[in-house]
Amino acid sequence: MRTMWVYALGNEAIAQALMEAGVGVVAGYPGTPSSEIIETLAKMSSDMHIEWSVNEKVALEVAIGASWCGVRATATMKHVGLNACADPFMTLGYTGVRGGLIAVVADDPGCHSSQNEQDTRRYTTFAKVPCLEPSCPQECYELTLEGFDFSEKTELPVVLRTSTRVSHAKQTIIIKNKRKSIKKGKFIKDPKRFVMVPANARKAHQKLEKKYGALMREGTGHSFIEWKDTIGIASSGVARLYTTEACNNLGVSPTILHVRGYPIGEEIIKEFLEECSKVLVVEELEPVVEEMIMQVKAKFGIDTPVYGKLSSNSIPKCGELNANITESVIRHWVREENKNNNESNPPPSTSFSPLSHEESAWKLPKRVPVMCAGCPHRATFYEMKVAFGGDAIFPSDIGCYTLGISMDTVDTTLCMGASITIGSGMYHAGEREVCCTIGDSTFIHTGIPGLINAAYNKANITVVILDNSTTAMTGHQPHPGIGLSARHERTFLLDLTEIAKVCGATYVEVIDPYDVDTSINALKRAREHEGLSVILAKRECIMLRVSKRDKRDYIVEGCKGCKKCLELQCPAIEFHDNKAKINNLCNGCGVCAQICPFEAIREMDKNDS
Repeated sequence: MRTMWVYALGNEAIAQALMEAGVGVVAGYPGTPSSEIIETLAKMSSDMHIEWSVNEKVALEVAIGASWCGVRATATMKHVGLNACADPFMTLGYTGVRGGLIAVVADDPGCHSSQNEQDTRRYTTFAKVPCLEPSCPQECYELTLEGFDFSEKTELPVVLRTSTRVSHAKQTIIIKNKRKSIKKGKFIKDPKRFVMVPANARKAHQKLEKKYGALMREGTGHSFIEWKDTIGIASSGVARLYTTEACNNLGVSPTILHVRGYPIGEEIIKEFLEECSKVLVVEELEPVVEEMIMQVKAKFGIDTPVYGKLSSNSIPKCGELNANITESVIRHWVREENKNNNESNPPPSTSFSPLSHEESAWKLPKRVPVMCAGCPHRATFYEMKVAFGGDAIFPSDIGCYTLGISMDTVDTTLCMGASITIGSGMYHAGEREVCCTIGDSTFIHTGIPGLINAAYNKANITVVILDNSTTAMTGHQPHPGIGLSARHERTFLLDLTEIAKVCGATYVEVIDPYDVDTSINALKRAREHEGLSVILAKRECIMLRVSKRDKRDYIVEGCKGCKKCLELQCPAIEFHDNKAKINNLCNGCGVCAQICPFEAIREMDKNDS
């Protein structure tokens, strides 16, 4: 075995461990902060099967199929993606696994790129499956390797819960660089185990309860206690690093329960509580650790005071923690301990913003997220407003096009694939001017069933598929509508136009968003059509165009100051002294030139300086 040092992201460390663990199948759907795992593997490994699945449910089921054949497998996703695969996930504990199976689920405290802050640990306790939680890239690597052994030992799937800070942290990690061979899969039939008809499911549930009961008592074996002082702190995930840093800065040495696995286990919690005079729990989002500690405290009649999110307001229940918040909480905690001579008082309530620090000497200017200069979605949104008017309802979906909210063309955003179904509901409730938007990747993900439903139930709405030939928001991953695999190899190409027709749309037309007048007319025809209409707004993501150096330059001459071009809200258009100006952010889409009523914007030619 040859030990090596590698500087890696948390996600890259997970990818390295997956390769070394002899994983045969990895499937996922791109979602920040998890996307780099499959992207890294696609470059590293040639003999494992790696795929971008059309959604997380598909990804998990692909991994389950491999696992049931005895092959180690992984599904990757972000936290909200677990909602999409809740159906198979909740039954997977019943059937169990054969080859080790890890579901890597990346949470997003602080909503850096998500519509909510749900805590995956709640899902794992609901499904009664074990969960491992690293705090840094080194532990991402180690717990991934250990997770497969634990999965095969218990015959249960294991969730590896990371977070934005852990997935995207960088660290020099120690790797073994010793790869296990990939097993050849073979499915052994066992209907009583793998066919979850009621008679089998009832017995499987009882078996799962026994397994999980043992885990509740003994834990996963991955958490540990760092014994020091009589006061104790329990922490998990990246909060463990904040806790360690805060204690070092404050010069204090509490006993720390390092939680790295769930269930934590009654035995280790009982030992921790019995040896500590009082306990503070530091964790992000839900009080999962605190609740487990409180259950053990009540069960065994232990009187050690426990403080956290349930008993005080000292630790925020929303958003990320950071080093400053954690240090302030522990400072108050220790101060109260010294002040009251071991009398147990909760830390006083404090209020912090996870996006700013008290000690900051400067502040960044506020910058509102906007679509890129030249983004084809911006042109489509403009054309929709012209065609449908300001009184229309515009349900939208999850993607970079959600930024169309600033153009008054995003009236709803709930979850992936919901724009069409919400728009259908609005139509049936009485709204008659409904124009939905959904991205190409999101349409494939969960939009197709909604389109079928809209046709079947006669929802007279317009659906605009914003086809920019990539999964742009998460880093330009390919999907079936592009015809490239995760390794960027040529494969089956899904025709979204034909899909729309087969799903029941009675009017389907393809437009180029950069052709403004033609696109507006097509959208008007869709609006007037009696029945389900689909417009495929097809134009490659501007960032892919720029990378190919396909760019035109525009200048302004003879501006009349009408500000029509500002309706595009393009960051490449500035307004000075009542005149428009094109700055160097311009990517040359030419839309502003088409909508200028005075033809004051034009493409530069070789004679322009």
